[in-house]
Amino acid sequence: MSRQADSSDDDLDLPPQTRSEVPAWVRANLNLSREEQAKLLAVLDGVFSRHERLWQQSKDEAIRALSASFADKMASVTTELSARDATVISISRYFEALVQELTDKSHRDPKTKLINFSRFSEQLESFLALEQRGRWSAVGLVDITGFKWYNDALGHAVGDRIIERVANILREQARSDDVIAQERPGARSPDLHARFGGDEFCFLIPDISECSQAHAIGERFREAVERFDWTLEDERLVAQPVRVDVGVVCLWLGRVEDRRFVARRLAAELIQRADKLMYEAKAERASHIYLLRAELKNGELIDRTSGENPT
Repeated sequence: MSRQADSSDDDLDLPPQTRSEVPAWVRANLNLSREEQAKLLAVLDGVFSRHERLWQQSKDEAIRALSASFADKMASVTTELSARDATVISISRYFEALVQELTDKSHRDPKTKLINFSRFSEQLESFLALEQRGRWSAVGLVDITGFKWYNDALGHAVGDRIIERVANILREQARSDDVIAQERPGARSPDLHARFGGDEFCFLIPDISECSQAHAIGERFREAVERFDWTLEDERLVAQPVRVDVGVVCLWLGRVEDRRFVARRLAAELIQRADKLMYEAKAERASHIYLLRAELKNGELIDRTSGENPT
């Protein structure tokens, strides 16, 4: 018992470590009356309470400052990430546009900006394999009459301007808008114009109701070339204005099931027949286009003598 009492007395001699130890320490170590002890403890309690409030206030302010700093940092990071996302999206769109532009350029003739013959053949094949409407379509080939003379006599620069001008007239005149826009409103396959190579061009009119419309479109183009004031390109052309020879194959599309698996061969045969017609017009020095009607029977392309729509 004496050891425990001695140990307890030693503890009271040590300074208090917590607020709850202060009253016992004051009573054991200070010779004060109860009234004085109460006053001292009340003062000490007030000091402790004020310091606790100040400590809590400081802690709250520190937490708020830390939270505000964290929020600012998060806002900064969010802004930075948004900027990076915008940059990535911008770069992605740039490269998408670049790829699209390069792809388009690879499909176009650099001189005339018309699609090249390879792309025309692909598009024609796709059209024949997929087109659901069973009406007439037309494939035409164009050749500049006596083009070699222009190159040899007037120079390649004049020859290039002639090619570019004929391409522009082809794009403006060999189109189906005027003949079917009122008759068949709504979406339809686009007309195609291409440079075949050298001084030759080709075109596709995908949707017409009868072959006479293809003839009208071809004649409109041929006459537009004849009417053009070629002295605007070179004054020497007054002596020999530019003319074109045109061959057109008008195809009755029929059922897509009949075309789908022979589309590639059919496209090649249509181009070959239009080419043959064009050279026949050239040989005859014709002042009109040469036109042929054709349809597909049992997988073979055959000529038609009648202009009526097959049943």
